[in-house]
Amino acid sequence: MTQIAVIDNHGQFTHLEQRALRDIGVDAELVDNDTPPGEIEADGLVLSGGPDMDRIGNCPAYLDMDVPILGICLGMQLMADQLGGRVGGGEYGGYADVTVQIDDDEDPLIGSLAPETRVWASHADEVKEVPDGFERTAQSDVCDVEAMSNGTDRFGVQWHPEVAHTEEGEEVFENFLAVCNGE
Repeated sequence: MTQIAVIDNHGQFTHLEQRALRDIGVDAELVDNDTPPGEIEADGLVLSGGPDMDRIGNCPAYLDMDVPILGICLGMQLMADQLGGRVGGGEYGGYADVTVQIDDDEDPLIGSLAPETRVWASHADEVKEVPDGFERTAQSDVCDVEAMSNGTDRFGVQWHPEVAHTEEGEEVFENFLAVCNGE
């Protein structure tokens, strides 16, 4: 069975990420973000959302692990920040129901959602510029970078696929599972 570690960045929906993965047959374990990378045995990592960049623990070191990584909200922002992109405050602010346009229908994580999907997202902070080697894979009227990808094993979404308000959230996790399984 595929094992995916959900890195707990102290977000309010982290337990729902673990449950969503378990619901599709994944052995998903919640792991505190202070855990040393060498102690994590997983086929993939989900970097959860959380309240702020000051509480990301060992997440920068996890980015060097040789497994696929999905960053959700803060998880995507810390990935962008650590890999040379730029993060800043969003103009829209708090949580809202947003229609997201998929830019890349070939992207392994969200391409199957094209041409658009409805999501639940917070835009207090957001990726303003993707890192080198990444492409923007989705956008919306309220955020220029709703998702990003390096096309193979590093992905980020601004929204929360684990909550019921996101229409095709389970498909995002299924697509990530397929990447982790080398499909």
